[in-house]
Amino acid sequence: MIDILSYTCIGVGIIFWFWGTLPLLGDRSVLFKLHSLSVADTLGSISIVFGLLLKIPGEWPLLILAIISLSIWNTVLGYVLAYCSSPESSQEQE
Repeated sequence: MIDILSYTCIGVGIIFWFWGTLPLLGDRSVLFKLHSLSVADTLGSISIVFGLLLKIPGEWPLLILAIISLSIWNTVLGYVLAYCSSPESSQEQE
């Protein structure tokens, strides 16, 4: 039962990864594309690591650290990218 749940979480994570790349093909703004990609990437990566946590519970400290690091890193990176691509930040640099 744990194996099925683990593989389901890993499969859902891979689906999130591919689902996040679909908005890159659209005609929306760059910020919308970056937001969609970063959210889907974060959820997919956390789902995959959670699936690994179910698969190898003996490594829980490292996998919990990976989940926390992914959530913080991807959130901060999204804010930095959004700030760098905003028109106000490019005017301040000139």
